[in-house]
Order: sequence, then C-alpha cells, then structure tokens
Amino acid sequence: MQVWTVANQKGGVGKTTTSIALGGLAAEQGKRVLLVDLDPHGSLTSYFRQNPDTLTESTFTLFEQRAHITHNLVEKITLTTPFSGLHVLPASTPLATLERKAIGDGMGLVLSKSLSTIFDEYELAIIDCPPQLGVLMVNAIAACSRLIIPVQTEFLAIKGLERILHTLNMMKRSRKSELYYHIVPTMYDRRTQASVTSLRTIRNNFGEEVWAGKIPIDTRLRDASKAGMPPHLFDASSRSVLAYRSLFQFLESGGKVCKKTATSGGEL
Repeated sequence: MQVWTVANQKGGVGKTTTSIALGGLAAEQGKRVLLVDLDPHGSLTSYFRQNPDTLTESTFTLFEQRAHITHNLVEKITLTTPFSGLHVLPASTPLATLERKAIGDGMGLVLSKSLSTIFDEYELAIIDCPPQLGVLMVNAIAACSRLIIPVQTEFLAIKGLERILHTLNMMKRSRKSELYYHIVPTMYDRRTQASVTSLRTIRNNFGEEVWAGKIPIDTRLRDASKAGMPPHLFDASSRSVLAYRSLFQFLESGGKVCKKTATSGGEL
C-alpha cells in the first residue's frame, strides 16, 4: 500500500479537495482507496455525509487505544462510501483535544501502526491533515512515502509553504526512509495579477519541487462538494478535474522530477 499525505500549515489551500479528488481518480482505476481524516474539523468526513460531532468511533479511537491497535479495530472504524473502491477512516471532534493528551511513547507512530494492520487491503491511502503542526501532522508525515503540499497562489499561502518546509527539515532526522514531496499550486486565477505573481514566485523560489501544472479556481469543485461526490464523477470535463487528473498521473508515475528529502514511514 502506498501512503500519500496532503498537508500544509495554512488552512484553506485545498487540502481536503485535493485528497478527495486524487482518491476518487485512484478508485476510478479500480484501486481500493482509503481516505484518512486527521483534521478535527472533519471536512473530509462531512464531505461524505458523516457527522464528526456524533461519530462514536473515528481516527481519535486509534490514539485512545494505541496500545491495542488491531486489524479488526481499524476495520470496525472504517466507513464505506457510495462510491466503488472508496473508503473513509473518519475524524471526530475529540481529535481537537488530542494535543493536550498527547503524552506517552509511540504517539507519533499511531497512524503508521494502524495502517500496517491493513497492509494488503488497500492499494492507496491518502491522509488529510489539520492545518497546524502537532501530533496529528507528525503522524501523517511519519506514515507516508509521498507528501503533497497544496499551496494557494497568494502571498500568505507562500509564507505557510515556507513554514511546512521548515517543519520537514526538522523532522528529517527522525525518518529512516526517504520522503518525496511535491508542491501543488491551487486556486489559480489567471485573471488576477496577485495569482499570476504568486505562481511565478512559487516556481522561482522552489523550482523543481513544484509540480509543473496548477489547479485552477473552479466553482465545480464547490458544486461537487455540495453534492457529496468525488469531483470527477460530478463533472469529468471541468477544468479542475482535468488538472487533478494530470496531477494524479504525475504522482502515480513517481513524480521523479521532484526533490527527495531523507526524512520513519514509507510504503506500507
């Protein structure tokens, strides 16, 4: 099973949309896909019409029972969706309390341990992260072999990108395997000078780490969310879906042009 993490320390840059779009495209190819929601806001969970406020079992359960994680526990928590091949490990609001409870050995490897119990059941897991550095993001980065960093093409998002790359540099010594990361420009609006200038700055400053394409701003993504459908099933010909399809093909091929960071995790 490959594990991809979608993360940025800034909110509102398209992390959840990117996770669902890529997961849906993988499922379209016949892959069994697990979407993992680690954000206490539960946006990914809500997308598939589950309520993070009322769920009694979620990714929070894995941290509560971290000394007793089994295949059966992970399977019990996992929810099916109406879409073939697409499954969800949901979030619940108690995840927001985890930081102050995050005391004890092994807290950074709970997700890695959990995913290892379902090694043969899925071909791809995609982890949607909260927009802040903490035990949840550490778990997500520790578990993955490929990190996807969506960056809105605007100035403040670029500052967030700098922060998460700083975080990666801090974490690299704790990893035994290489971590590939890719910067993905999102919400690009060619009609605005701010978006055009920001994209140019991202490409100039981060070079080969930046995916050659971009995800355009597109109201069809909002419409797909309202319908609770993966974007490619809602409107296969929309500009954003065509861009995400190109991104998925790039990632599936290995994204070889991007830099490697020698930073525990990897393929499970």
